[in-house]
Amino acid sequence: MNMKRMLPLALAGVMALGLMACSPQNGSSAGNSGGQTQNEMVTITSLNASKEAVELEVPYDPQRIAILDMAALDILDALGVGDRVVGTADTSLDYLQSYIGDDIANLGTIKEADLEAVMACEPDVIFIGGRLASSYDALSEIAPVVYLSTDTQLGVVESVRQNAATIASLFGLESKVDELMAGFDARIAALEEFAAGKTAVVGLVTSGSYNVLGNDGRCSIIGREIGFTNVGVDANLDTSTHGNEASFEFLVDKNPDYIFVMDRDAAIGTDGAKLAQEIMENELVKGTDAYQNGHVVYLAHPAVWYTAEGGITALDLMLQDLENPLLG
Repeated sequence: MNMKRMLPLALAGVMALGLMACSPQNGSSAGNSGGQTQNEMVTITSLNASKEAVELEVPYDPQRIAILDMAALDILDALGVGDRVVGTADTSLDYLQSYIGDDIANLGTIKEADLEAVMACEPDVIFIGGRLASSYDALSEIAPVVYLSTDTQLGVVESVRQNAATIASLFGLESKVDELMAGFDARIAALEEFAAGKTAVVGLVTSGSYNVLGNDGRCSIIGREIGFTNVGVDANLDTSTHGNEASFEFLVDKNPDYIFVMDRDAAIGTDGAKLAQEIMENELVKGTDAYQNGHVVYLAHPAVWYTAEGGITALDLMLQDLENPLLG
């Protein structure tokens, strides 16, 4: 049966209650500075369920926004239009906790949307990330779905800049993006100068294992933009979403100048999990030059790296996680 027909029937009983929890925060604030009116549509470039770039019509100056991606919420917050958010996925990110509470509907998680809750909010637009690509078509039956991502070939900084410009164009706030992005290029350049000629292995700790990451996914900024020579990618390993499990002997064999560690279990709040530092403090790792020289870097905001890469505040925090141990 057609989803468009099913959802309204299934949700008719919850719409009234849902709307009470889906009221915008304190009315609208910024926006509508580009000369267009609220009922007009704008065309942007977004991704579809197959992760292909497509042209998408979205209401200009949307008043009711459903969030299922933390990078998008980060950007909306930075642009000053967070008061349009009527529902959001759950998040543990400290700087986005103002969007978690009774006044804003819980729409599930960034991996599994609550379709009934989303529809009950009657959003003008829905933002998702890659974890919900498979739900794109179902969500599109409710409202236009803006699906943006970080392009590792383009680089994290430029991806943030372009995605922020896309989101800003919905509100006539394009001029604000340059202000928000100011300083990032200089910070990358300083880190790049430090990293020149140095080797690294980049990985995440999950379920007691160290998974090596290449330059094609999470944490790619370390190898691609900052310029550490990522020797982990020489191992003919599949370094996709969660990397590929590597033995600690692998770290001994590669013996990089630096070892970067992202604690996935801490990022997602895995109950009972050991901290990454407990797992990495073993005799094999202690034998590496990186350990002996104090060059094992634990990324201080793992939840940001894991769930919000692509946001403006997230980028600031990620760079801080590198600047503090590397540049002092």
